[in-house]
Amino acid sequence: MTTDAHSTRSTGSLTRGRLSPLDQLRLFEKKYDAVTTDLVGRLPLAPTWRCLDLGAGAGSMAYWLAERVTEGSVIALDTDTGHLEPDRAPNLTIRQEDLTKAEFPDGGFDLILVRAVLEHLRAPEEALARITRWLAPGGWLVAEDFYYLPAEHAPTPVGRALVGGYVRRMEAQGADMRWARGLPAALSRAGLTAVDSQVTPAGPGQSAADDELIGTRLRQEGHTLVDSGLVTAEQLADFLDALGTPRGQDMTTLLISAWGQRPPNG
Repeated sequence: MTTDAHSTRSTGSLTRGRLSPLDQLRLFEKKYDAVTTDLVGRLPLAPTWRCLDLGAGAGSMAYWLAERVTEGSVIALDTDTGHLEPDRAPNLTIRQEDLTKAEFPDGGFDLILVRAVLEHLRAPEEALARITRWLAPGGWLVAEDFYYLPAEHAPTPVGRALVGGYVRRMEAQGADMRWARGLPAALSRAGLTAVDSQVTPAGPGQSAADDELIGTRLRQEGHTLVDSGLVTAEQLADFLDALGTPRGQDMTTLLISAWGQRPPNG
């Protein structure tokens, strides 16, 4: 976004280029699918595997898995399945349900993927314990969530206000923006073995996809920060203007990816 002068900025100028919820989900997938597919690709993924994608969103990972487990199956579960295509693959099943209430047979899956979901639950570790029971002996769980770095450490006052405001808003909705830091340890406590992890930085300037995703979200949701008095319209516009420039570069979050295996004899 560009403007002629900072003094002319207003919340009205921040709403241009609105994207639908589906487009926002696709931007998220554009940024993070490469990370997730790389991780899953390291596993001994077999054509016969039975897979469960929890919090499937717009379905990119479920479709990707369905193409690879041609003799197996994929269940894509989400509380909102309106963006999913049930006819995308013959081995794909769409299920609309809350994962904390869903019931699956113990040992029913060779791979379970849960991405950007556990941090939003009131009792993520309890949910993790349920999920791991659904793994077959020798099956794999891949879990990914976001750890937000302290807002007060952001390099600019605007960044501190925006990140802090966003985190407070998410926490007010029940999310725990720090829980992901302990994700590998949580997988171990759940009884998984061969637990490993990696960290992917995210934030302004980390990639073009980061800037596109952050800019889109703030143009659509930033007005709530302004309306609540957390930032001014001018501060928000200045932050958006700085995206893609050295002065706007920051690392606000870390994607914690962790994976582990149910013991083959467990």
